[in-house]
Amino acid sequence: MNEEEKLSQAIGSTTVLRRPKQALSTFGATTINYYVLSSPAYAESESCETVVRTGRVIANKPHIVTPYYLSRLDGFSDEAQRYMRKLLEMYGPDVPGIYYTYSNEHGSTDVMPGSIEDVLAKINAEIDERKDFLAAVIRGEDTLWDVALMKFIFEITKTSSNWNITELRSHGLFGVVDGVPAGARANIDDLFLRLKDGAIEPLELQIELERWGLFEEYQDRFFATFRP
Repeated sequence: MNEEEKLSQAIGSTTVLRRPKQALSTFGATTINYYVLSSPAYAESESCETVVRTGRVIANKPHIVTPYYLSRLDGFSDEAQRYMRKLLEMYGPDVPGIYYTYSNEHGSTDVMPGSIEDVLAKINAEIDERKDFLAAVIRGEDTLWDVALMKFIFEITKTSSNWNITELRSHGLFGVVDGVPAGARANIDDLFLRLKDGAIEPLELQIELERWGLFEEYQDRFFATFRP
């Protein structure tokens, strides 16, 4: 079996056994505690042991973006950049959408006695006891468990996006003026406040302004933050 076939098999065998009971937050970060269950790779048949990997995925506050903004992001491959240029051609530079970013903090890896079904029952009981409405339990391949996690992230993003967009529209943040969504300007105002409080470095705000092509418009306000 080649690498592509292994990946397809891992994706196909992934099952979300417990989903979070809340969507991703529209106006803040969301922390999801996850458990990835798998049969040990060393087991040749049905095993009486289950590998349990824990951790948390932090979904940062969704950002309103446009194809123009995406085309100015760093760290993407040539293929991704070509796709972004195609978005510019298809939809124009100013159509608003939502951009999600995530970080994964792996916790522990343990081997527990019992089948996956037995271990799932114990984990569900623990989650219910502490009333963790954002916990997720996923079943995946042992050697490609992070593929299962990525599939889960994709699915929860997809199911949350409609709700997030509805909330943003209701607050008037999807309206675009001069190529910039109102939500993007609100985020820039928030970054100015955070810079004033010392919560971020000036470079973070500068990069955001440059990605929107707004540095010249905001430069007096930007430099004023450094004056006594």
